Amino acid sequence: MSPSHSTRFKNPRAKHDFVGRTCSISGVGSYVPAKVLTNADLARMIETTDEWITTRTGIKERRIAAKNEFTSDLATQAALCAMRRAGVTADQVDLIIVATATPDMPFPSTACLVQRKIGAHRAAAFDLEAACSGFIYGLEIGQQFIMSRTYDTVLVIGAEKLSSIVDWKDRNTCVLFGDGAGAAVLQNRPNSHGLLTAVMGADGRKSDLLFMAGGGSRCPASAESVAAGLHYLRMDGKETFKNAVQAMQTAAEEALRRCEIDISRIKCIIPHQANLRIIEAVGERLGARPEQLFVNVQKYGNTSAASVAIALDEAVSSGQIQRGDLILLVVFGAGLTWGAAVIEW
Repeated sequence: MSPSHSTRFKNPRAKHDFVGRTCSISGVGSYVPAKVLTNADLARMIETTDEWITTRTGIKERRIAAKNEFTSDLATQAALCAMRRAGVTADQVDLIIVATATPDMPFPSTACLVQRKIGAHRAAAFDLEAACSGFIYGLEIGQQFIMSRTYDTVLVIGAEKLSSIVDWKDRNTCVLFGDGAGAAVLQNRPNSHGLLTAVMGADGRKSDLLFMAGGGSRCPASAESVAAGLHYLRMDGKETFKNAVQAMQTAAEEALRRCEIDISRIKCIIPHQANLRIIEAVGERLGARPEQLFVNVQKYGNTSAASVAIALDEAVSSGQIQRGDLILLVVFGAGLTWGAAVIEW
């Protein structure tokens, strides 16, 4: 690595004593179910049109998991893809982190189910729940284990089967969401900065903007809770939109500030794929050029924790990201939660 390459931006991790052990993404993968649900299909189910959905969200279609296809299945396929590309075998995986709001069951963790399915029997495993922000939360947690030399190989997965908690009679929400999974293998890569910084935030005072009331200890499953529709997600769309744009802008700007780089230095910006209007608003506020923004919301809708992971895989696979490029991931989700990460690929 040339001196000019290594000093072209600040590495905020340098303040840590263990900065010599950096963390990079050595492989990415994704998986989406085979079934495609188009806007035209939805128009036959509820009172809506392709024009109504497209103009408000930018979404044209989304993927829907089969009845016998669960979050752990989606996560497993994405994980195997990422491992293959990273050249990592199951017995090399030290830790599995699954970010999801739709686990197969309350316990055991979806990560433990994935561990069994991929045969990574020596790996520790746990889930984390930060809704749509989960993948970036997972990257930050995973890199801490790499940098501290606790583990050498960490598998971070964002996976959701949102079709299982969507009210298919509510046109304001059912048109937005889809199923899928994305994964990343984290390792130390010599002579690479890798994950430069990650910003995470939350505001529990606004937890009522996007939530699912049923299924927890406050409202266990019962005939009454099911009849009341408490096991479907609910969202205040207007307030969620407003908070999403502001939080994503703030998180992205903080991440760039820490690295002392301007948005113009970023090769590819991958925002949470929730809504095209949110993506465009965030890009405009950051002063980004349209070609810097990676968008695939039209194909998959909002896949929550899987969103940026799937998009990252597509950006890499399509050649839009090359070794040495700087990329920016920025997310927002229920909680409220948000985050941003700057990565040298």
